Amino acid sequence: MFTLEITGTDLSIEQLWHAVQTPGVQARLSPQARQQMERSRQLVQRWIERHEPVYGVTTGFGRLATVRLSDDELVAAQYNLIRSHSVGAGEWLPAEIVRAMLLLRANTLARGYSGVRPEVVELLLELFNAGIVPAIPRQGSVGASGDLVQLSHLALVLIGEGWCLTESGLQPAGDVLRQHGLSPLLLQPKEGLALINGTQMATAYGALGVYRARLLGLSADIIAALSVDALRGTDRAYDARIHRLRPFPGQLRSAQRLWALLQGSQIRESHRTNDPRVQDPYSLRCIPQVHGASLDAIEYVWRVVQTELCSVNDNPIVDPESGEHLEGGNFHGQPLALALDFLAIACAELASISERRIDRLVSGSDDGLPPFLTPRPGVCSGLMLAQYTAASLVSENKVLCHPASVDSIPTSAGQEDHNSMASIAAQKAWQVIENLQTVLAIELLCAAQAIEFRRPLRSSPPLERVLELVRAHVPPVESDRPLFGDIERLRTLIGSGALLELALPQEAQ
Repeated sequence: MFTLEITGTDLSIEQLWHAVQTPGVQARLSPQARQQMERSRQLVQRWIERHEPVYGVTTGFGRLATVRLSDDELVAAQYNLIRSHSVGAGEWLPAEIVRAMLLLRANTLARGYSGVRPEVVELLLELFNAGIVPAIPRQGSVGASGDLVQLSHLALVLIGEGWCLTESGLQPAGDVLRQHGLSPLLLQPKEGLALINGTQMATAYGALGVYRARLLGLSADIIAALSVDALRGTDRAYDARIHRLRPFPGQLRSAQRLWALLQGSQIRESHRTNDPRVQDPYSLRCIPQVHGASLDAIEYVWRVVQTELCSVNDNPIVDPESGEHLEGGNFHGQPLALALDFLAIACAELASISERRIDRLVSGSDDGLPPFLTPRPGVCSGLMLAQYTAASLVSENKVLCHPASVDSIPTSAGQEDHNSMASIAAQKAWQVIENLQTVLAIELLCAAQAIEFRRPLRSSPPLERVLELVRAHVPPVESDRPLFGDIERLRTLIGSGALLELALPQEAQ
């Protein structure tokens, strides 16, 4: 069993991914983080004793910040904040996103700049360790004071209210906590506000999404190489001499991968002479330029999300070094909103060029490939409708790529007068990534089927390993059958990273 130590300073996207996806991972608060948290908590207690006006501690919230609270209202205000802000709508967030939110909120509070007791972080981690999934509606965040609504639903479970998603369905949070031997959190001043001021929903989508996007981007190179060979394309367009003259990092690496993946292919050797074609269409010839640009964009988003993972996005910030409370706006989701809109665009382009390769594979225009990749055209439709599905998803992506980050709408009677819509950007990007994975699965299905018509010639050694893996999950399409299951199995295969392990050495990834 692996234990993840939460320090607030060094959680990585890779660690978060594996913690959320791997059964049995446990998380605990580091002793150093506990000490830092205790220091900042002492400051909060001092301000309360002095009756110092501190936003959200001794005052109301939002437009009500001018309202001073009496001593006997301080704790009640924290409970009421969570209850009043639990106004989400729509379907529940996926369990993996909620589990990531638990770790992310624990991590930012562990930095020790929020003024909460260590017990708050420990309960968040106990929920994660026990596999408890708070029921959180996905809609309602405008991404400025963070994801207030969703984090309120999460905090509601900590205080024994709200609901949890269980194998038996929706259950009251109080019952679920008791079943696991946990007691609800007894809030202290500042703690309700600290629990809900943050970007953890958008960051959870961003972190898990960009991890998937990187994996899919690398897988796209492998699948594209298979399509190139199936279409009897040339590897000349991937010659390093071309790409050194336009040295974008993603383009260079994509070209290197494509070149390496096609070396040793008998199919490639079979058309070196007496082939009247001078060059391939863009969807084959320009793979490094298109894939590479998307991969560079994904790396940019990765850096933004990694920065946010270990950032303090609370307000006010409790600074134990100076002894001051610092009112600011680190909760604003604009850095994430812009980056996640970019992530959606980058992934949509990977899907768009993939669909064009699918169309070429099934169109029957290439010499030697039958229409729709069926050995019995006419009586069988083969993979005709697989391209329809890919086209539908690519079209949907175009709508989803309208940027959320250019929108804003005022809230809190104009006090919060510019909002980022980062949560909407995050959820749109997640759906585009889902669609990309399906489109790549369809391309893999079609490319593998097309290779069947090139036999007995063999592709390159790494691509033949990929084909062997595909055939272990999906048989050739010899006559018409429902392809939904085939596509789903290949989706899962691509998402597992198995193609990378077979076809790309670690240094090429």
